[in-house]
Amino acid sequence: MTTFVDRVELHVAAGNGGHGCASVHREKFKPLGGPDGGNGGRGGDVILVVDQAITTLLEYHHSPHRKATNGQPGAGDNRSGKDGQDLVLTVPDGTVVLDKQGNVLADLVGQGTTFIAGQGGRGGLGNAALSSARRKAPGFALLGEPGEARDIVLELKTVADVALVGYPSAGKSSLISVLSAAKPKIADYPFTTLVPNLGVVTAGSTVYTIADVPGLIPGASQGRGLGLEFLRHVERCSVLVHVLDTATLESDRDPVTDLDVIEEELKQYGGLDDRPRIVVLNKIDIPDGQDLADMIRPDLEARGYQVFEASAVARTGLKELSFALAEIVGKARAAKPKEESTRIVLRPKAVDDAGFTVTYDEAEDVYRVRGEKPERWVRQTDFNNDEAVGYLADRLNRLGVEDELMKAGARAGDGVAIGSEDNAVVFDWEPTMMAGAEMLGRRGEDHRLEAPRPAAQRRRDREAERDEAQREFDEFNPF
Repeated sequence: MTTFVDRVELHVAAGNGGHGCASVHREKFKPLGGPDGGNGGRGGDVILVVDQAITTLLEYHHSPHRKATNGQPGAGDNRSGKDGQDLVLTVPDGTVVLDKQGNVLADLVGQGTTFIAGQGGRGGLGNAALSSARRKAPGFALLGEPGEARDIVLELKTVADVALVGYPSAGKSSLISVLSAAKPKIADYPFTTLVPNLGVVTAGSTVYTIADVPGLIPGASQGRGLGLEFLRHVERCSVLVHVLDTATLESDRDPVTDLDVIEEELKQYGGLDDRPRIVVLNKIDIPDGQDLADMIRPDLEARGYQVFEASAVARTGLKELSFALAEIVGKARAAKPKEESTRIVLRPKAVDDAGFTVTYDEAEDVYRVRGEKPERWVRQTDFNNDEAVGYLADRLNRLGVEDELMKAGARAGDGVAIGSEDNAVVFDWEPTMMAGAEMLGRRGEDHRLEAPRPAAQRRRDREAERDEAQREFDEFNPF
């Protein structure tokens, strides 16, 4: 059974906002009580939070669909609906959040770092909040907005100071088991390690983490073997340690060639050229291993590598290696810029920013209105209520949508679409529908919507002409 997962696709859905309530206060001996509909509650957010106690994404591998709770609708007597509860999802330190196209949305490093993966919908206003001097008793309320739903990809990049890399069976797991308290699986066959292992090493006053990356082979950067799955785990390390097997039983391999092959794979993967390298000649407890180490050490040092000889079985050379790694890690930590507290930056929009655009879509023969406010207002409108539709028209007119439609060349009866192409509300534009709360009749009605619309009348005229033509055809062609 899989116990380590470092990449999952997560389907998150924030909570929907609760609908506002349209209610009128009714109480004995209190005439003209007025509107008392409460507002709907806000939908819950989906929030990712870093928890360093978690080391795998296994939980989301088994249950990838997560949804926050919805906000409750408002009620009469000015009672607002309850807000939806935020859904907090804990992720390991070093988790990268991407969209389906591979774009990085967030890089979560550090205990308590948060990212809102799904924004909860706003609650709709009740008719008590919508009342004004001209619209004293609204017969409608606003609908709650749907919560944000999207698919994201979580990738875990291990946060370690030191990464052990090398061929399968080079002895990486054995080294990490004697350098730290980690207990990885150790066996005498290739690809024993199928998941990265983490260990904590103490060298004097320095404490650092070390990762054992599963064995790399030629072609790992292109997906061969296990390399592509786990090369991402070396991206955050401060130093790379090449573990070379000086006692390999394969006749076509030697430590120097192994080093060149692994370096080429790291170069192909990219982004690791600036990391310091250390070479560990492992398995010197074997006589042939010691002899080979003595032969190749001058060549490696001539290339500029710092070389250590070690044996996990005999436990020799480990102290020198751990203190050398601690020195490099200490320098890397000192060179890092000091972390500052997150600053909240306010970027107010320009005063003359209309906040929407009007364009003509020739393919659909409609004028398309795009903008945060118009699209949100459409989502909040109950189109079964004429007064609510009239209120939407008033808001759009005050925003300047009608003026922009006229400038774009729209005429009465032309189609207007508000929203994206796949989720837009289309209606026939009637430019006479200007702000007119004083024109309202009974609650829930709007006289401006009672007159036939030009486009609808034209459609009815065309249908009548087709029916008349069909009738005449049937009269002259009885068979």
